[in-house]
Amino acid sequence: MPNRLANETSPYLLQHANNPVDWYPWGSEALERARREDRPILLSIGYAACHWCHVMEHESFENDGIARLMNERFVNIKVDREERPDLDSIYMQAVQAMTGQGGWPMTMFLTPAGEPFFGGTYFPPTDRHGIPGFPRVLEAISTSWASDRERVMHAGAQLREMYASGARSLRGTGSAGAATLERAYRGMAGQFDEVHAGFGGAPKFPPSMGLEFLLTHWARTGTTRALELALRTFRAMAAGGIYDQVGGGLHRYSVDAQWLVPHFEKMLYDNALFVRLGVHLWQATGDSEVRRVVEQTVTWLEREMTSPHGGFYSSLDADSEGHEGRFYVWTDDELDQLLGADAFVARAAWSVSPGGNFEGASILYVPNELAAVAARAGSSVEEVERVLERARGVLYAARAQRVWPGCDDKVLAGWNGLMLRALVEVARAFGDDSARALALRNAVFLRDTLIRDGRALRSWRAGKTQAVGFLEDQASIALAFLDVFSLTGDPAWLHLAREMTTRGVENFHDPAAGLFFDTPRDHEALITRPRDVTDNALPAGSSLMAELLLRVAVIDDRADLRELGEGIVHSLADAMGQYPAGFGHLLGAADLLVHGAVEVAITGDPMSEGRRALEAALGRRYVPSLVWATAASAGDAETALTRGKWNERAPTAYVCRRYVCSAPASEPTRLIEELTLATQPAQA
Repeated sequence: MPNRLANETSPYLLQHANNPVDWYPWGSEALERARREDRPILLSIGYAACHWCHVMEHESFENDGIARLMNERFVNIKVDREERPDLDSIYMQAVQAMTGQGGWPMTMFLTPAGEPFFGGTYFPPTDRHGIPGFPRVLEAISTSWASDRERVMHAGAQLREMYASGARSLRGTGSAGAATLERAYRGMAGQFDEVHAGFGGAPKFPPSMGLEFLLTHWARTGTTRALELALRTFRAMAAGGIYDQVGGGLHRYSVDAQWLVPHFEKMLYDNALFVRLGVHLWQATGDSEVRRVVEQTVTWLEREMTSPHGGFYSSLDADSEGHEGRFYVWTDDELDQLLGADAFVARAAWSVSPGGNFEGASILYVPNELAAVAARAGSSVEEVERVLERARGVLYAARAQRVWPGCDDKVLAGWNGLMLRALVEVARAFGDDSARALALRNAVFLRDTLIRDGRALRSWRAGKTQAVGFLEDQASIALAFLDVFSLTGDPAWLHLAREMTTRGVENFHDPAAGLFFDTPRDHEALITRPRDVTDNALPAGSSLMAELLLRVAVIDDRADLRELGEGIVHSLADAMGQYPAGFGHLLGAADLLVHGAVEVAITGDPMSEGRRALEAALGRRYVPSLVWATAASAGDAETALTRGKWNERAPTAYVCRRYVCSAPASEPTRLIEELTLATQPAQA
């Protein structure tokens, strides 16, 4: 018989709807029952694509005996961390404080007031490898609650103080400057893996935000080493098993240091950050392999991750048929049977061997340059590339007949905003009309479905929306709408981005600290109001908001918004310099603040060849902290950048720094010259 989760829309919660556990979703019904019956709460947090969440469900939550113990002793609450990042953030801090590590599934025990007093991550069904079995944990917690309440409450009080002290520590007194950015660069460069690229050892997560900062640092300072680290790492990921060589798209992370064996889930946000980085690297280098990988990933997005309504799905599972990675791996014999005469080159290029590299099969990766493969095959690099392109098509068609990994088809506002920004960059840089259409369709969906009175909602699935959004949703979509305005020149997108910026300040700003909360002021009261400032797998809401405020301040010449953005950046200046890996996106906002935007205004008939040529020239060039605006008529979409610049005779581009502009450019070559001057590295 289904439990209460059967009424939810989250695919993760629905996965647990037939567990014998008496699960509740987070809400007043569960919390009131815990208070009324004086029971501790067992809070389990995970997400649909999480491999170890599936393992713990199968081992424990589907076990009648364990479920009976849970039901008799606890009020059991299941949370989708992607729907409720606020709860995930609050209780992940507690788990990390208690155990020194975090992860999912997160297993937390709370008082009826929601205060954490014990927690961990995955627990096996029996004692294993030094980890206590879950039934033993349940018995111990239940006994402590019944007979040692004072100790339990003391643990909760200690964690309450942790939240309070954490909030106080955010009120930094530093000031971000060029030295902050240089220190951050040196810190990242010092962690670079010279053998495999990336930073540090295993496991390795895609460091896309940090690589964006390195690219910006190269453009600002001329430090060629920064560009080298960014390009080498992108290409290492694209050649590794962490990247799906057949279908495109980046997996969550690599369990080893060489990017070979991935944790096979695919997340929308990883791929959004990866695509945007790839576009910028192509603009900077013209690297054809970078462009191919970006375009392949966009193809994956369109055919596997896009809803009929235009929203982008959240993730693909790591598992299929009960095994992690089964969908993605190949045997030597399979390649022979499917590829025929192309099999020799494909095996050599993707390092497929009879013994395999993963549980008897092979994860496809590219360990060698294609020139070496061509030499071995007595062929040309061009012919090897043609063989691999044919092979991808054949293998994709064959793979499509397998049992597919599960898809979490909820549409999350903030994650969609990240991907929308990436698609706008693809459309601009490559002149890609398909990417442009995909981006505009997504923008319309977000506007019509997930925005109410200038406020973002969190998620949509099957025609239903969930909850008022968080800071990351508000800022991410507003930034995306700014980019859509620049792409189209349609002032409606600018007006909506402005409105969302205003609502974001009203609902999330903390005047006392000069920072922003992750939850709006009318959100439900929790044990603390979360404010996570670090850029982890996703950009923090704070860093997205800092960028939004600084960009709108440039577009509209708004000193008040600039001051708010400065407050975020300056408060975290010391932390950025000391721990750059945790502030990749905020470092980009810091660059915008410290060095100023490169401002570009383009006016003229948007349908004219001259206007299109200017926009294409701008799109092909990497410009650090670019803020650009367009206008289609003398009175249309007036901004501080376009004001007074309309030219009736011809489409015209203006390159400016702090509103001081170079001579108007009506030819692409002239625009490139002005951009070169505006983005010349600073002199030592």
